[in-house]
Amino acid sequence: MTFRDKEQKRGEALVKSGFFDGDTGNGKFKGKRYPFVLQDGRFNLYPGIRDEVLEYFKQNNIAWWGGKHPTGHILSSQIACLNHLFAIRNEKDAVLKLLKSVSDDFVDVFPIPENLEGYIQFEAVGGKENFLNERKNTRGSNCTSVDALICARHRDSRRFLIPIEWKYVEKYGNKDKSTGSKGDERKARYLDLIKSSRYLNEHTPSCCWFEPFYQLMRQTLWAEQLLKHRSAGFEADNYLHLHVVPEDNAELLDKSYPCSNKGMIDTWESCLNYPEKYTVVHPNQLWSKQSKDTAIYEYLSKRYW
Repeated sequence: MTFRDKEQKRGEALVKSGFFDGDTGNGKFKGKRYPFVLQDGRFNLYPGIRDEVLEYFKQNNIAWWGGKHPTGHILSSQIACLNHLFAIRNEKDAVLKLLKSVSDDFVDVFPIPENLEGYIQFEAVGGKENFLNERKNTRGSNCTSVDALICARHRDSRRFLIPIEWKYVEKYGNKDKSTGSKGDERKARYLDLIKSSRYLNEHTPSCCWFEPFYQLMRQTLWAEQLLKHRSAGFEADNYLHLHVVPEDNAELLDKSYPCSNKGMIDTWESCLNYPEKYTVVHPNQLWSKQSKDTAIYEYLSKRYW
């Protein structure tokens, strides 16, 4: 049984238990009904954040995965990211504790300018200008973005961008995104940036057209270009790329990827000149320094951990 199968089975049991405010599931996803899809997507969000999340997405013109509203799909990684991070986005100490669960080198965090700003920005695109030869910057769709972004100060006084990519039950096949007319467009868009990158190396082009490395490549270029252009509100001296993946998702972490015959972490680190700029962290690890005696900690533990 795959990790996705296990999480789906566990999620369906939560639905039957009334965990999602009594929503009985059997909602629609891509035109079909499934027991693991809620009928009301709002119930997919932690109760304490629902209204504010909806307003945040509206105020910042952010697209929802799969439609115009929060998806009812309980295995959504977008929903998982929001449930883990949104409730603490205005709490400076909690956001700093989150980073310290990864590294004690971070000593401060800063608000990121936007409508309803906080210390974590969601579906971040880095401002209005696109530096990756993409058509436009639209938060949540049709361009390179990161699920969440934190701006922090390092103990050596440097300012860091902390882009966060969130995975849940994802796994990938071996589709080559460099083939066909769309592949030609992708190569025209990114290849020169890859070749001139400080952070990506000569091994990158052999792997970066396959997922999840295609996404990691674009996010690395995204961070690099933000550092170079110092867009207003995103000025920084360095970055640390956090890839949040459940430790039991072996289909993503431990797959032998054909481009390298290695697992996900070893493959991507082999494409980086500075592997220390990329860190895989598990969702519960991010919360390891937070108070355990809270309603949201109990919610996350029961639902995800």
